[in-house]
Amino acid sequence: MAVRAVRGAVQLDEDDAAHMAERVGELLTAVLERNALTADGLISIWFTATPDLHSDFPAAAARHLGIVDVPLICAQELDITGAMPRVVRLLAHIETGLAKPDIHHVYLGATAALRKDIAQ
Repeated sequence: MAVRAVRGAVQLDEDDAAHMAERVGELLTAVLERNALTADGLISIWFTATPDLHSDFPAAAARHLGIVDVPLICAQELDITGAMPRVVRLLAHIETGLAKPDIHHVYLGATAALRKDIAQ
C-alpha cells in the first residue's frame, strides 16, 4: 500500500446546509467509488470552501456518511476576483495500491473546468 492524494471539487447551487451536505456527500461518494476505496482507506481529508459559503462545514457531510474516525479539517479558499463561486474542494490522503497515474480525481459538474488537466 502507498500513501496517495486525491483531489476533488463540487459547486453548490446555493449556500444551504442541506444542499451542501448533499453535494459534498456526492463528491465524497464519487471519490471513494472511482478509487475503489472504503472509509478504512482514508487517512485524512482537507476541505476548502469559497468565501461565499457560510451555511455549514463541508466536513459535516463526511460525518453524515459515517466517516467518523478520519481526521477532517475545513479552511477557506482565497478570495480571488473572478473565481468560480460556491465551490467546495477536497484533498484526501489515502492508502491504496493504485499507482499515481491511476488515481481518479473527481471534479463534478462545472468544477471540471478548474482542473482540466486532472478532472475525470
